[in-house]
Amino acid sequence: MQFVPWQNVADWHCKACGYCCKLYSVVLGFPEWLNIAKSFGIETTVSGLDRFYIKRTSDGSCGFLCNKTNTYFCGLQGIKPEACKIWPFKVLSEPKYGEPNQAAFDYMGNRLYVYADTMCSGLRYGTPTWDFRYTTIKEFTELALGVRQVQYKTTRAVGAGQNQWGRQLRFP
Repeated sequence: MQFVPWQNVADWHCKACGYCCKLYSVVLGFPEWLNIAKSFGIETTVSGLDRFYIKRTSDGSCGFLCNKTNTYFCGLQGIKPEACKIWPFKVLSEPKYGEPNQAAFDYMGNRLYVYADTMCSGLRYGTPTWDFRYTTIKEFTELALGVRQVQYKTTRAVGAGQNQWGRQLRFP
């Protein structure tokens, strides 16, 4: 994994390629694990020594990765884990991956450091657009801090304004 500061990214849009769900194991917090286990059964998760994970399929993909004619989406949209909500970004309290000035993002009087995982094909590098700077990064930050629960810009819907089941999405 390689990370770049958010200020090196011009824009980001999910391409629904599914790579994030194929490449990474999803670590679950206890409340997330409990919610998934209650909703879909305990067999959809696995436990490690001190963590819970979403169970992976035989090809290594997340067990909730859905495919609709080579467009991938999450089967957990309503209860998607935080790690999935904020990918490909990491929102940190310290500049863990260097370049603190480029990674810095001030939110509600707090200095945070936001980095993007270069494995994501939805990243477009360059000078951040106004929308990316003031809407997308802000939403990722709010999701990471738990200030926001509902995703708008940071998720991929199958149809414009619809979720993967064709139901209309509600936005704040």
